[in-house]
Amino acid sequence: MTRVDTPPPATIEIVPFTDAHLEGAQALSQAVDWPHRVEDWALNLSVSEGVVALEGGRVVATALCSLHGPVATISMIIVDAAMRGRGLGRQIMERVIALAGDRELRLVATADGLPLYRKLGFEGGGRIVQLRGLARAATPEQPVRAGPTDLHALAEMDRAASGMERGALLARIAGTGETLTTEGGFALLRRFGNGHVLGPVVARDPRAARALIAEAASRMEGRLLRTDLIEDRGLVPYVEGLGLRVVGDGTPMVRNPGPRAASDVRTYALVSQALG
Repeated sequence: MTRVDTPPPATIEIVPFTDAHLEGAQALSQAVDWPHRVEDWALNLSVSEGVVALEGGRVVATALCSLHGPVATISMIIVDAAMRGRGLGRQIMERVIALAGDRELRLVATADGLPLYRKLGFEGGGRIVQLRGLARAATPEQPVRAGPTDLHALAEMDRAASGMERGALLARIAGTGETLTTEGGFALLRRFGNGHVLGPVVARDPRAARALIAEAASRMEGRLLRTDLIEDRGLVPYVEGLGLRVVGDGTPMVRNPGPRAASDVRTYALVSQALG
């Protein structure tokens, strides 16, 4: 039997996402067991445009579009459980897709979101693996330095690896977190949810990536650490050895893919599933 979606109530209003909606958005994410603090939502919104759906002034759906030069990431697609099956998810997706213009679009899909995203023209492959746990210390394979560094150089390395222009985002994260650098790579460590998150991890080879991850785990020894790894980079078993375990995954998807310049720099861990 073909399912027929019930239209959203006429009382629902879709409006631009502003700071005034942060607490409502955070309440919505708590309801689906996402760990985001208001501060985590604020970081995403600081580099994004988006929409919220309101019913009686209450946030019942969210969607963000982050513009990174030629690429946009779509994220934080949440619909209140009572509103699902009424086409609201598609409505807010269409709104944020329009914000991206003709840019390449990327997102990380949950299993529940895959059918809708495919209908909207996204194609996926591979796997993003979320690992989380109490970190164990390890000796980096090569020296790692923590502290201020040339953020422009890091942004250029990130652009070479990801194709995205994220200098403002990286500077914002570095301003409140820790910057780790090594020969041929860098990583950022920051507060997130009830612990810390490591990302991005960008490096020219797995040795440099492992060194950065080991340093972060050592700094977070005994504390909750999360990272979102690109599975086919091959570092999931290494990170599991540092006390983290696989707690979730997602499918990277793209629509309107653009050209990519060849580079020897690769992304090993995302900034987040929301921001790529």
